[in-house]
Amino acid sequence: MPMLHDPATRDTIKSRVTALRPDSTRRWGRMTVDQMLWHVNRGIENCLGRYPVEEIRLPMPHAIVKFLVLNFPWRKGKTPTAREFRAREQYDFAAEKAKLLGLIDEVTARPLDAAWPDSSFMGPMTGKDWSRMGAKHLDHHLSQFGV
Repeated sequence: MPMLHDPATRDTIKSRVTALRPDSTRRWGRMTVDQMLWHVNRGIENCLGRYPVEEIRLPMPHAIVKFLVLNFPWRKGKTPTAREFRAREQYDFAAEKAKLLGLIDEVTARPLDAAWPDSSFMGPMTGKDWSRMGAKHLDHHLSQFGV
């Protein structure tokens, strides 16, 4: 499983982020490229404990949700998104892109064995869980924009 903490995965993702342009068009979904950047930035800030999200109660245990999210493919344009992560405005593309590159460095500088916050819908998370989630989330949305 790819992890953001793996230098090759991190560097590939950062190269893909760098390849984004303000006119990059989506292949699926509703978000524009600036909204996608804002969205993934909130996800990384959430894993760092700086962007709180209201707990989402699902009809199955957190452990099962986490297993499914981390191990099965995500549907294009059909994956539920917490309201706090829904981009509803236009955002500064360059600022969001630069922020994402910095957040990737910040999260990967944090040791995997450090204390990490819980997920609002997956429950307790380890550094490895968050690193896998980050890599998967970023890959999903970078693929959405063809990079």
